[in-house]
Amino acid sequence: MTRKFNFCAGPAALPTAVLERARAEMLDYQGRGLSVMEMSHRSDEFVAIAEKAEADLRELLEIPSNYRVLFMQGGASTQFAGVPLNLLGAGGSANYLYTGIWGKKAIKEAEHLAVGSHVAASSESNGLIAVPRQNAIQLSGDVGYLHYTANETIGGLEFDYIPEVAADGVPLVCDMSSSILSGPLDVSRFGVIYAGAQKNIGPAGLTLVIVREDLLDRARKDCPTMLNWKTAAEANSMFNTPPTYAWYLSGLVFEWLKDEVGGLAAMDAINDRKAQALYAAIDGSDFYSNPIVTENRSRMNVPFVLADDRLDKTFLAESEAAGLLNLAGHRSVGGMRASLYNAVPEAAVTALVDFMGDFARRHG
Repeated sequence: MTRKFNFCAGPAALPTAVLERARAEMLDYQGRGLSVMEMSHRSDEFVAIAEKAEADLRELLEIPSNYRVLFMQGGASTQFAGVPLNLLGAGGSANYLYTGIWGKKAIKEAEHLAVGSHVAASSESNGLIAVPRQNAIQLSGDVGYLHYTANETIGGLEFDYIPEVAADGVPLVCDMSSSILSGPLDVSRFGVIYAGAQKNIGPAGLTLVIVREDLLDRARKDCPTMLNWKTAAEANSMFNTPPTYAWYLSGLVFEWLKDEVGGLAAMDAINDRKAQALYAAIDGSDFYSNPIVTENRSRMNVPFVLADDRLDKTFLAESEAAGLLNLAGHRSVGGMRASLYNAVPEAAVTALVDFMGDFARRHG
């Protein structure tokens, strides 16, 4: 069997070492005679899996002790509702930074819930190619929280700073789905961090929520039980049956990051090299282009277009034949997109850069 290079934006590549270990433990987990998928989530064996996964994640991100780590069901989009439902029990307005499609979806969900939303700053005027600077952020007078999307997976726009909230007691909330674990992070600067698993954590179906403990008492009375962070925290994320296999695989990814990669500083350096190599190939050619301002270019999701879009289908067909998978841009924007998540090796980027150079020579 030959593994090909997968540049999918999500569900995304998983580390080969993780998949190999999961395969070895699939039918008989550590001599228990059954699969993790068949275990009770309340069994000693699975509780040990869950506790180790959380411990390893806490170590990787250096999560302070006054934060709870929740392993919740669904995707990050579920938390577009979960955030206002859990944080606006005492009233206030949901404030957002709008930098792309996912941020816009979060805003629309707040509007759908009729909680009152305010766009504190936006990238719309520049065509979503640069994030708003700190001095452009204008909070509403009744701000309940400030939410932003650290990395826009579709547009390839990434914040190069952590916004400051100039209001006492107002938490900063971040959708970090496509950039979490890509490098070191000061968790203490956030009230809430959430992330869908299917990019840099594990398989789809699991969402990570990291929430400061003092925020667990702010939920609206109409917050559904299954979305309530305090309920999840009090039940150690097992109020009902969690996505156990996704949780297990995510734990294996955390182990891989710790033991094989060497931690998030080492991962950060690898991700820098990968992104620099691909952007250098794009910038060094008049055949390819990327519209994002340099300081806000995403390391995880690199969109690019060909000088002649009539060649798009040919590029995709030839790249797939060369073992480079899932390079089509999102259906809403077209073009190409290479997602360079943690599990995508440097060899994959080298192969992509070589292919792009060869394709440009043959078709340029």
